[in-house]
Amino acid sequence: MPPKKRNPENGDGQQVKRRKKRKEEVDFEDDHDAVENNESAVAVETYEEEIGQIDITLEGSMLSGELLFSGGTNWDLVGRHSLPKGVKTKGGPNLWGPHRITNMVGIKVRTVSSGCTACHCAIITKEGKTYTWGRNEKGQLGHGDTDRQDLPKQVESLSTVNIVDVACGRNHTLFLTDKGQVYACGDNKMGQLGLGHQSATVPSPTRISYKGPPIRRVACGGEFSMMVDIRGNLYSFGCPEYGQLGHNTDGKYFVTSNKLSFKCEMVPRKVNVWIEKSRDGRLTPIIDVEVREVACGASHTIVLDSKKRVFSWGFGGYGRLGHAEPKDEMVPRLVAFFDGTNRGATMVAAGSTFSFALNQYGALFLWGQTKPTGEAAMYPKLVQDLSGWRIRSIGCCNKSVVIAADESVVSWGASPTYGELGYGDNKPRSSTTPQEMKTLEKLYIHSVACGYGHSLFIARCDTEEDQERLNKLPIFIP
Repeated sequence: MPPKKRNPENGDGQQVKRRKKRKEEVDFEDDHDAVENNESAVAVETYEEEIGQIDITLEGSMLSGELLFSGGTNWDLVGRHSLPKGVKTKGGPNLWGPHRITNMVGIKVRTVSSGCTACHCAIITKEGKTYTWGRNEKGQLGHGDTDRQDLPKQVESLSTVNIVDVACGRNHTLFLTDKGQVYACGDNKMGQLGLGHQSATVPSPTRISYKGPPIRRVACGGEFSMMVDIRGNLYSFGCPEYGQLGHNTDGKYFVTSNKLSFKCEMVPRKVNVWIEKSRDGRLTPIIDVEVREVACGASHTIVLDSKKRVFSWGFGGYGRLGHAEPKDEMVPRLVAFFDGTNRGATMVAAGSTFSFALNQYGALFLWGQTKPTGEAAMYPKLVQDLSGWRIRSIGCCNKSVVIAADESVVSWGASPTYGELGYGDNKPRSSTTPQEMKTLEKLYIHSVACGYGHSLFIARCDTEEDQERLNKLPIFIP
């Protein structure tokens, strides 16, 4: 797909000034020891006196439209070679093109959510109702049971609160309210629900006991979670195996001489250390980080701050951290490519083994690996095929990518796929290069979200013409 012939815009004219480098190196041991005996970030910094005076109302997306779905619906088998013990599949086809969903036709949706490791979905309607469906072996749908749902079903226990955002991990889900509170459900074996204990299944949304400033962003990796408060502080909890929590540890310890285990973070803990690392290995602390956006892969985290800088940490395999080396990072490390005048980013996204950033001029950069075989990009590289496109939404599957840009939706991904690329029946089922999704031609897509092997779309439905085009799409009836 050739790039569009369009000159890049000049952005907002703002320049990010280079901060003066401090010469001293980071003493990680001191920082780690300072917080090692605290179970959470709240114990390090107490906001109780002030928090009682903070009354906020977060707003969800102001845009809404009709829900469309493309991808695998055999939720029990997606991403698996065989069924887990005790699980019986109900089957389900791969939908190779976008479909309307039978019980959501005519209902306006403002938020769609899933995750690159998730085989379940969540949506928020214009009226503020929260629905979930898909795999539910750990209670991640929040319906109080572990029954698979093939159609969106309202989460009744959240009907008394106003949910504005949702994040989906492999088998767990976080729900953010308009008051900055977070509810969690699903798998909690690694403490990824932040409830202060480890248990196999929490099937109903349970409020995280957190006393800091109100939360305004949530994100989920495979078995870990992230929260951002209104002051830009970042908190993490769950599995620390590759350093993805950012606390300068992978949490490993020996239970016996030959049995390894992990010390998981069971409650939200503040990420305190942010660094820059030079080519010769010299470390410089960064003390003025205010987090704006956070995205999680299977075992890595990527952050965008208020100065348009990008940080990444966790599992470094296949170059997904963008530091030109495949090493794991235990604390947030500055991605040097986006540091400096006129080099800042405005959006970040993460797949299981890759990462994206959109720079301030609208150019899209990718690093890591998006296909099972082949060379990995160890540092950010321009996605040439999308040069000149105005990108507004990025969805990352396990290996595939779906992007809403201009009047189109573009996708690509290597085999095997489940229909998440949306090319349609009797069309190619994979592509190693970006291709326009002809099945959505002339339909304007506000936003996209992706799961392990599926894609969710919010399609504009404001005019009769929009509705006529929607009516031409097939309706999925399980």
